[in-house]
Amino acid sequence: MRRLARFGYIAIVVFAAGLTLAAGSDTKGKFYFKKTCKTCHGKGAEAGEVTPLVKTQEQWKRYFDKGTHSKGSQKLSDVVPAEQLIDIQTFLVNHAADSPQPETCG
Repeated sequence: MRRLARFGYIAIVVFAAGLTLAAGSDTKGKFYFKKTCKTCHGKGAEAGEVTPLVKTQEQWKRYFDKGTHSKGSQKLSDVVPAEQLIDIQTFLVNHAADSPQPETCG
């Protein structure tokens, strides 16, 4: 019985670690967002200003699930390096209009 309990505990720890690894970095996401996205989506920019506050958490999730940019005319991974997308998504969702910690990323 102890062996089974120990196995269950180890399985939970490994599973939780896997979930953590799949999540992006909020800090890196903010950096990448400012570096990559704000050049076209800054205040007064032609493409319009974009901050985490322009969408709710669910809207940001749907945006990244859809995977398109410029009203569907481009793949998101053509605009932002694929390895940065999860970090940017994490930042935008964590600081969306309806999040516990909304942020403008000015």
